[in-house]
Amino acid sequence: MVSSPVAPQTSKLERLKENSNFLREPLASELLEETTHFSQEGVQILKFHGSYQQDNRDNRQRGQEKDYQFMLRTRSPGGFIPPELYLALDDLSETYGNHTLRTTTRQGFQIHGILKKNLKAVISTMVQNMGSTLGACGDLNRNVMAPAAPYKNRRDYQYAWEYADNIADLLTPQTGAYYEIWLDGEKAISAQEDPAVKAARLKSLDVTGFTDKEEPIYGEHYMPRKFKICVTVPGDNSVDVLTHDISLVVIIDGAGELQGFNVYAGGGMGRTHNKEATFARAADEIGYVEKDDVYDLVKAIVATQRDYGDRKDRRHARMKYLLHDWGVEKFRKQVEYYFGKPLQPFKSLPEFKYLDYLGWYEQGDGKLFFGLSIENGRVKDDGKFKLKTALREVASQFQLPMRLTANHNLIVYEIDPADKEAIAKIFQSNGVQTNPDKIDPLVRYSMACPALPLCGLAVTESERALPGILQRIRALLNKVGLKNESFVTRMTGCPNGCARPYIAELGLVGQTPGAYQIWLGAEPNQMRLSRPYLDKVKDEDLEATLEPLFAYFKQSRLNNGTLESFGDFCDRVGFEALKAFSETYTPLPDLPKSSGKARYRIGVRDTVYQQFKQVAEQEGKSMTQLATEILEAYMAEKE
Repeated sequence: MVSSPVAPQTSKLERLKENSNFLREPLASELLEETTHFSQEGVQILKFHGSYQQDNRDNRQRGQEKDYQFMLRTRSPGGFIPPELYLALDDLSETYGNHTLRTTTRQGFQIHGILKKNLKAVISTMVQNMGSTLGACGDLNRNVMAPAAPYKNRRDYQYAWEYADNIADLLTPQTGAYYEIWLDGEKAISAQEDPAVKAARLKSLDVTGFTDKEEPIYGEHYMPRKFKICVTVPGDNSVDVLTHDISLVVIIDGAGELQGFNVYAGGGMGRTHNKEATFARAADEIGYVEKDDVYDLVKAIVATQRDYGDRKDRRHARMKYLLHDWGVEKFRKQVEYYFGKPLQPFKSLPEFKYLDYLGWYEQGDGKLFFGLSIENGRVKDDGKFKLKTALREVASQFQLPMRLTANHNLIVYEIDPADKEAIAKIFQSNGVQTNPDKIDPLVRYSMACPALPLCGLAVTESERALPGILQRIRALLNKVGLKNESFVTRMTGCPNGCARPYIAELGLVGQTPGAYQIWLGAEPNQMRLSRPYLDKVKDEDLEATLEPLFAYFKQSRLNNGTLESFGDFCDRVGFEALKAFSETYTPLPDLPKSSGKARYRIGVRDTVYQQFKQVAEQEGKSMTQLATEILEAYMAEKE
């Protein structure tokens, strides 16, 4: 093994990983202690096992211990969730968690609110029900993504699933620590690993790995930072293909036989405010690899980042910075050295499109699949809206598998057509919208990270704030005459970019308490990064900031057979023009069709409020606008 050019012992965390005995200590010892939380050292190792230590910041009180709790995240390649696992997760969230589940932007589930004393029971139950949290967090390969669409008559989609599974297995930590700590050494029965994957893991370790360590690919220092991979098919950008460390695109021949993969590398979202050396980056085209060599190539790219990624400065440790600093040619040359031969030229691809697969589809073998929109990924019961109840009933009664998407949504598949009506009725009777065309597109194409109160990195709200902000944006669009307009909106409570806001047409990134950085200029299919437009825009100033942009867009957008999107418009006219227009813009009067300004507050029951909110979203109106129209119509009837 060629020694790493950067001595890994240069940081405290690198020494901690080295001394952890392959992710065992101090976690194993501290788990036995009757405390509510782990030490900072224990927390760092816990991440590799799929959990983050958090505290409920809403409950912080001076002089009292923090309200410590833990988030657990599933490792679910391609978003696959068997019915046994879903039902176990639902039970665990009720028994040990905060009574909700949350789908992630990397196609996994998260359970929030677990206490330290219950961690072992929760993880062991998940593993015993075909789940795992190993490698869902930490400095190693994270969940491998793939399009969730379960097309049985599309071999390219089947190949994407197969290779997402196999690459996840290839890069799964080999340490026995996970099973020793959480299952008392008993490794759960799981699907048989592909022999080709096992052979590839152990191949050429004298060049790309370690022959004398428990981790043949990672060694005792693992990766400099988290590492992300996806596999997709030409044209399908349901996975934000340019945002990963590695993206593989399936290439098939005319007969549907797999030939190989196009390879992108060097994407990533995370950054830090006021640190210009940190930035979001779109992946580069690296080349093409034959199918028989794809595992060797993945190992070569991982080895390049493992050995040359920055282990001194974690803000500069992602592989995107290696690509940026070296350039594509130098990076490719090092990868080819580990790979053992040159990469072939990148093959031409059709234009990528964003697809969300909501609604009912034929999956190609006589059965159906159903794509369900989950606002901000939160699976919960709330008043008459009982998504959690509905999903449990469907999983229990029909025992159907699920696939989570990269955009917080969920697909139920293998549905017998005879069961379609019964399944639809379950959702509808629990207040769940099954027709995606009745969901406001602003909501449909939006995402928010969890942020407050549990994320320790959040500086402001995100998940709890976005629904109201989208209602305000809808009201603004209606106000300037863009009643049916929509665009991709993503919001995060900090600059780390978990909801991938830097590739959204409108990105809202938490910057200081109650204020956001505004990003503009990406395109609807997420194939171009946005750019920072304004800093520290306060929540109460969003209308004043966005109204002139929407008015300018309405006035000057292009129509060349297809109406120009908001992101393309912002990118075309440029930020100087946007700011110049905004400086001279006179706001339109509020509620121009109303007899006066909105005033007074009216209290309603929570159940009525939830129903009213749902109708407003379906109609594409703000709640204030809808309430005004209903009351005006009612009063007109009384006259």
